[in-house]
Amino acid sequence: MTSNVGGIDRILRIVLGVVLVALAATGTVGAWGWVGLVPLATGLIGWCPPYGLLGINTCKNKNI
Repeated sequence: MTSNVGGIDRILRIVLGVVLVALAATGTVGAWGWVGLVPLATGLIGWCPPYGLLGINTCKNKNI
């Protein structure tokens, strides 16, 4: 499993995930906010399954 999520993409995923999970935890947006766990996990891991299937790679270092 090689990294295919890099830099800014990773930061945006983590921030979006944390915000959605926080809003869901406080009851502000409802249960759908728990979907934020997906971008949070892919941002932390650095690998996105759909990116792999589509051949997308936003990571600058292709050897990681």
